[in-house]
Amino acid sequence: MKLRKVTAASAVLLSLSVAATACGGDKKDDNSSSGGGKKIAIGIKFDQPGIGQKTPQGYAGFDVDVATYVAKKLGYGADQIEWKESKSADRETMLKRGDVDFIAASYSITPEREKLVDFAGPYLLAHQDVLVRADDKSIKSPKDLNNKKLCSVTGSTSAQNVHDKLAPKAQLQEYPTYSACLTGLQNKAIDALTTDDSILAGYASQSQFKGKFQLGGFKMTNENYGIGVKKGSDLKAKINKALESMVSDGSWKAAVAKNFGPANYKNEPAPKIGDVKS
Repeated sequence: MKLRKVTAASAVLLSLSVAATACGGDKKDDNSSSGGGKKIAIGIKFDQPGIGQKTPQGYAGFDVDVATYVAKKLGYGADQIEWKESKSADRETMLKRGDVDFIAASYSITPEREKLVDFAGPYLLAHQDVLVRADDKSIKSPKDLNNKKLCSVTGSTSAQNVHDKLAPKAQLQEYPTYSACLTGLQNKAIDALTTDDSILAGYASQSQFKGKFQLGGFKMTNENYGIGVKKGSDLKAKINKALESMVSDGSWKAAVAKNFGPANYKNEPAPKIGDVKS
């Protein structure tokens, strides 16, 4: 009888031990950076065609293609990516809180931002430019924006920069969205729209706008797009390695052609890692 009691007790303890081990293993798989069922959270823009856009079919744009490639090199398939909207004002906070593992969202590398987060890259050199109607031949240089109606979105400093530094007689028009600016440009309510050339090319590449607009090609500023990571993260080196691979195997060039093709967009060559143009 005593032997049976001990044996029964041992069996109960063994069962509890096995159950605890199984539970512990499941938890580790959920939170581990390797193994089945793992996820990676990536911040992108949801509202920038050609860059990062949420569509009924999923997510599309150059930043999406870059982030997907990087995630694959880090060991994550497309179905293991959790996309999170990363608005400009929220990016540093999202990284600090750990809401995302990295951010690829037309994220220009600046000295101010480098105090708060680390950047891999750059992976694209963009420039501030203007978008004009394809049949408008009157705007051939920044000075031609004098006495023209120049649009930018609420909260952006792009149009003000042009006014202050290049075309003091430009008539600034502020619209709530880039889409509203494009409608105004199409209807001749405004004469030009200004922001990063990559963003302008993405909007102009939409099917409803193809052939209607073109970039001025003025290259008024340098905008070095980087992938943001939490300060001190070892992901920076791993992402840099993935970006180098993307350039060398031709995937970077293919992504540029796919997302920015129309609108007279002439991209810069792929930048070297760590080479931030001022």
